[in-house]
Amino acid sequence: MPFAAVVVAAKLTRVSWHLARGFWTVKRTFPKLSTAQQRARVQVWAGEMLQVFGIDLRVSGQLAEDDAVLLVANHISWLDIVVLHAAGYCRFVSKSDVKQWPVVGTLATAAGTLYIERESRRDAMRVVHHMADSLRGGDVVAVFPEGTTGDGVTVLPFHANLIQAAISADAAVQPVALRFIDRRTGETSFAPSYVGDETLLGSVWRTLSASAIAAEVNYGALQRADGRDRRTWAADLRNDVNHLRTAQSTSASL
Repeated sequence: MPFAAVVVAAKLTRVSWHLARGFWTVKRTFPKLSTAQQRARVQVWAGEMLQVFGIDLRVSGQLAEDDAVLLVANHISWLDIVVLHAAGYCRFVSKSDVKQWPVVGTLATAAGTLYIERESRRDAMRVVHHMADSLRGGDVVAVFPEGTTGDGVTVLPFHANLIQAAISADAAVQPVALRFIDRRTGETSFAPSYVGDETLLGSVWRTLSASAIAAEVNYGALQRADGRDRRTWAADLRNDVNHLRTAQSTSASL
């Protein structure tokens, strides 16, 4: 086996071990912890997972942790959730399939994930109600309004349905831009890409094979609906996220 493949296989073993440790913690330790302690553990675990992958975390701006807020972010990779958790705990809205994934589903559920049947309009409304309740309770809830992963260069149109939760709860929204870069060049790294016909295993292997990756998180300013309906607000938020992402790119090239 080529040396590079040996190195990647060793990293993959460490990833598996870290997943197993997380699973054990959820099953054995979480029941003894307060909600705040559980959320702190999730953030630490996510940061450690990025270290296992050899990915640096770079954060610009600040997550509004003290207030109920809906985070809206562009979606690039399966790593996005780990990156955002490492930057600051939040409850994600994810497709219902994830709940059934071995180990990962257990970890996602323990982290407070809200699940949605993406093809069901009725289920979308149910999740919007649950999101609104979570926001009223002071939670930070995160969504990927594109509804799917993009290429990391462009931001797809935002679906407006989930934005309704912030309007219903009279909560603030915070746009956030994600970007993976090559630390040596500052250029976009496509190693963590998970789009189109790409497989999860292929994306994981490619990410483990790459070197010098940094995950950039750029938090924007809090904003309110200010009379905008969900479709108008969703379009404005897409522009804000795209602006934040472009600012990341410009800053990295300087």
